[in-house]
Amino acid sequence: MAANPSNPHDAYFRNVLGRPAEAASELRLVLPKEIVARLDWSTLEVQSGTFVSDELRSRQSDLLFRTRLDGRDAFVYILLEHQSRSDNLMPFRMLEYVVNIWNHYLRSQPDARLLPPIIPVVVHVGPNGYRWTAPMDVVDLIDADADVRAALGEYLPRLRYVLDDVNAVDLPALLRRPLTPAAKVMLCLQKIVSGNPDLVTQLLLLRPELRAIIAGPGGKQAFRAIVKYILFVGDIDADDLDPLTDQLGTEAKEVIVTTADKLRAEGEARGEARGEARGEARGEARGRAAALIELLTLKFGRLPASVEQVIRDGGLEQLKVWTARVLTASSLDDVLA
Repeated sequence: MAANPSNPHDAYFRNVLGRPAEAASELRLVLPKEIVARLDWSTLEVQSGTFVSDELRSRQSDLLFRTRLDGRDAFVYILLEHQSRSDNLMPFRMLEYVVNIWNHYLRSQPDARLLPPIIPVVVHVGPNGYRWTAPMDVVDLIDADADVRAALGEYLPRLRYVLDDVNAVDLPALLRRPLTPAAKVMLCLQKIVSGNPDLVTQLLLLRPELRAIIAGPGGKQAFRAIVKYILFVGDIDADDLDPLTDQLGTEAKEVIVTTADKLRAEGEARGEARGEARGEARGEARGRAAALIELLTLKFGRLPASVEQVIRDGGLEQLKVWTARVLTASSLDDVLA
């Protein structure tokens, strides 16, 4: 498809794992068993907002869940890392996010004297299949020899995150995971959609999960989010999905066709809007150029044709700068310098 959102991975990730039941299926699988047994899964509740910085948002997405651990407040923080290589500074970034969550908690609980536990989880699903090789603990980032670290001991910061490196799991093993259909399809698609010439063949492996999603509550809407992600990220058109829709039935076919039509219309609308904006900017630039030529002619006399052409070729911001110089300029060079 021609249109692309700034971060389709984020939108799809949030659409699925933002639902506690789907998130719980992933967390039960990756968290240590002793933690799984002590969390109150019935209280798992997604919190609003994000803690990812603007400059990292194109490759990271996050979700924060509030829950209870042994009867006390606790949080689980899930970070989706979707890039081609590991982020070596991930332990430090995770420490920043955890501190930000604590600060947010203290602002909402000004009388608190203790901090709730936060369980950090990184889900890595990147293009090209690179496995995660980054350090797992903040202390591993400290630039010091082993004997210096040993001497500093408990004075060095420590924070370790839980890692689910989906890139290290082959597709058959991922399909065997005891996840909800929506969570399983989401992780599989994050893994296989981008730049995959065998995408349709591999999508057929997800038929049982896709059928379950379509047949479930809000099935059409959930399947539409899946189709939207595939068409945005994959090098594929709606017609290429015919082998899949032949297996899933007319309802799936209808969703694929209507979603493709909507995405195509949205892409055309964005293109028209960009074209209109460019046209308006060009129109304003022409108007400013004409006004500037008139002002300069009144002040300095008839302008050389080459000067007029330079002004007409000037961009909108440059024309604004030149116009501002007219009142104090004593020559054309003072204006156009």
